[in-house]
Amino acid sequence: MMPTTPDTIDTANTTALARRIRLQCLQMCHNKRASHLGGAFSVADVLAVLYGGLLTIDPAQPKAPQRDRLFYSKGHACTALYAVLAETGFYPRAELDTFTDNGSYFTSHVNHKVPGVELSTGSLGHALSVAAGVALAGQRRKADWHTYAIVSDGELDEGSNWEAILFAPHHRLANLTLVVDYNKIQSFGSTAEVLNLEPLADKFRAFGWETLEVDGHDHVQLAAALSRQGRGDQPRVVICHTVKGKGVSFMEGQLAWHYKSPDAAQFAAARAELLQEDPQ
Repeated sequence: MMPTTPDTIDTANTTALARRIRLQCLQMCHNKRASHLGGAFSVADVLAVLYGGLLTIDPAQPKAPQRDRLFYSKGHACTALYAVLAETGFYPRAELDTFTDNGSYFTSHVNHKVPGVELSTGSLGHALSVAAGVALAGQRRKADWHTYAIVSDGELDEGSNWEAILFAPHHRLANLTLVVDYNKIQSFGSTAEVLNLEPLADKFRAFGWETLEVDGHDHVQLAAALSRQGRGDQPRVVICHTVKGKGVSFMEGQLAWHYKSPDAAQFAAARAELLQEDPQ
């Protein structure tokens, strides 16, 4: 499929897609007593905007040479990526029922054997380096496709990311967009408490990145920031200010939902909230 432009993206459709992503994540985590639901919810809007129109992708040809490449570094929040790929036609939704089953490709961290997944991830701090190398290859081939990497804020504690953050501007990788899911909660506390990232935007600017900050749940802002239009000769980072557990009131901003699996009552309450007309 060809990408839309920020001006033509249908935010009603992408908002509905984000809701379906969250519902699928909730179902998977409840069914299999899985975790990382809070981080899956925080990135759902980013994925909805990208897969809802901005990416050049063809679900019928997930390895098409002309496709945009998306490297999803926060592999622990695998349910969000699995869900958006199912919702956009890479495989039947029913396959999500096999999540974490013995022998299933739908493992508890992102698995590259799943159609549409570029790289197995979960060991944090690796995917941006791979994405930078792929972007460099695309640049040298004068390819039209674009490379995206989505990282969690906690994994910016990893030094390997900062090597790639140095590398990309040096090579003027304008065909690379980094997305930071900045929900400000990592596994053992807030990012400010564990290892403070601030001033994060200033750090990226100092390293030579075109740096944008957006509300990571506002689809209009996301569409404009993630678009390939208006690019200069620098890599772009989009710092998305998000909320852990976004969409379910009792999960929002709560560290516990980095790990917890919803019980029957929590599942029912969360599902009811997500099924409201305007969950955001």
